[in-house]
Amino acid sequence: MKVTVENKKGLNKDLKIFIDKETMNSYMDEKYEEIKGTVNLKGFRPGKVPKEILKRQFGKAVFSEVLDKVLKDTSTKALEEKKIKPAGQPKLDLKTYGEDKELEYVLSVTELPKVEIKSLENIEFDEYVVNIDDSETDKRIKEIAKNQPNFKEGTADTKATEGDLVALDYKATIDGKEFKGSVGKNTQLTLGKDLFLKGFDKQLIGVKKDDEKVVEATLPENYPEKELVNKKAKFNCKILSVKQPQEVKINDDFAKNLGAKDLKDLKALISKQINDEYKNSLDQLSKNQILKEIEKIKVEEVPENLVEEEVKILSQGMSEDDTKKNKKSFEEKAKTRIKTGLILNEFGEKNQIKVSEQEIQAEVQKQLRMMPGQEKMVMDFYQKNPSALASLRGTVYEEKILNLIKEKGKPNKKEISKVEAEKILKEAHKQDHDHDHEPKKETKKKPKAKASEKKKPSTKTAKSKLAAKKIKKVSKK
Repeated sequence: MKVTVENKKGLNKDLKIFIDKETMNSYMDEKYEEIKGTVNLKGFRPGKVPKEILKRQFGKAVFSEVLDKVLKDTSTKALEEKKIKPAGQPKLDLKTYGEDKELEYVLSVTELPKVEIKSLENIEFDEYVVNIDDSETDKRIKEIAKNQPNFKEGTADTKATEGDLVALDYKATIDGKEFKGSVGKNTQLTLGKDLFLKGFDKQLIGVKKDDEKVVEATLPENYPEKELVNKKAKFNCKILSVKQPQEVKINDDFAKNLGAKDLKDLKALISKQINDEYKNSLDQLSKNQILKEIEKIKVEEVPENLVEEEVKILSQGMSEDDTKKNKKSFEEKAKTRIKTGLILNEFGEKNQIKVSEQEIQAEVQKQLRMMPGQEKMVMDFYQKNPSALASLRGTVYEEKILNLIKEKGKPNKKEISKVEAEKILKEAHKQDHDHDHEPKKETKKKPKAKASEKKKPSTKTAKSKLAAKKIKKVSKK
């Protein structure tokens, strides 16, 4: 195989590839030997069909298959030999080809630019550590204690008041007749919360243990038996107990009930929990700083084909007029995103960063935990949308790269209070809002986004183009 590079125009290159006739014939002979043992022709024993007979019968099909294989193998080798990474799909133009002939073709390719990544190992960014004051921890523990149900049964003369827990059995009727769901055993109601039926709780104020009370209430709009909706029912209630709320004592026993070793351990766990609530958001600010620094790294030229495709994504759902008006700003944004993607991807490749299937599944599981009750919808979404799963892979890939850059970089460590953390995050949110000057997109023809869809990472588009090495044949002359 002979490879020469022609027509060098910036990132655009033509590779002229020549394979001599003898090499092509050897590929053909190899294929004929392969099929000889599988062909059954009348008058010939299996495996004994002469090559000339096979050529007459299957020549065109064999050559087509061999040509596809040779083009795939040699084009990949040619790009590797010349150390060219294609940005998108190269175009292939056949010049000379045929049975018992040499093969000559031109591979037109846009090359990915060379990018500098050494400076990433010394990149500077702010790294925050939130110091949680003991008073903040105590405040959170008191809130937890307040929401922990703790009731003590009253005496036989204890009358129920708002906030008490009343347990009761009931039988209900509508116009003197029982109905489906009209019987309840040991139903427990915290008076004042009005969680059973509207107005039901108030009618139990003043009841004592062993009292019998008739309560009237209207069945709600969402009652399962539709014919009974808005019907007034009478509930014959037998009061089983009246329990009064007790203040929860914050001690070692309280901590153990929450899964901690003791109160000291609980305070440490709660302090870490509060810290973690801020850590993720503050870590994201650090990563945003890193991305801003990466944007300053100079890249001589960005492939136009990638810019065009990124602009299409940015303008998706917009009218043609709005797309034209904002074309320049979209192109600038596209170049920035692609440049960032190229740099991150180069860093990822140099450091052999990979994304395993286990990591993808772990990310899916994390999303499932964030959407309780909608797990099936999320799983169905990813199973039916391979592109969404690919986007998720891109997110994990980018996250791993940024984490490694942080490890190798130079953090400016800052210890801050919870109040300072809130102020920093509020200011960052305000800046994001103020700098968001993108025009609104038309949504009338755009389907409503599913809750499980994530915003595509900035490197996803560029990375998908970097991975595309499949050859596209555009003409056969």
